[in-house]
Amino acid sequence: MANVLDVDGSSLIKKASEKLKGEGVVAPDYVTFVKSGPSRERVPSDPDFYFVRCASLLRQVYLNGPIGISRMRTKYGTRKLHTIHRHHHKRAGGSVIKDAFDSLEKLKYIKTTPKGRVITPTGKSFMDKVSNELIKSGV
Repeated sequence: MANVLDVDGSSLIKKASEKLKGEGVVAPDYVTFVKSGPSRERVPSDPDFYFVRCASLLRQVYLNGPIGISRMRTKYGTRKLHTIHRHHHKRAGGSVIKDAFDSLEKLKYIKTTPKGRVITPTGKSFMDKVSNELIKSGV
């Protein structure tokens, strides 16, 4: 049986985001109007941005859990472009990450512990099933 480590991360996230969209994850209304962080110039152009972020966060919790919002903000942050000064790292916005964690907790894929979010057996099973589908399809 395959797991998350046996498949390519980007193809796993793409497939998992499609499945999460079908399982009833609802994106908050503000996601289409806000940037994902202070270093971004525009709102995300992908209409499925929220579902891709949920799948990516689920993969990160699977691999690195327990993990919290602060570490995820640092991970998803980028360099802020300055015209004169050097580039500086800016953390990503926390509300999208927090709402994605809340959506995954409603599905019982992750749970909150005192040390951070960890994956549940249901979430681990979900990610392993997606990994198996990818391996069987030859991706």
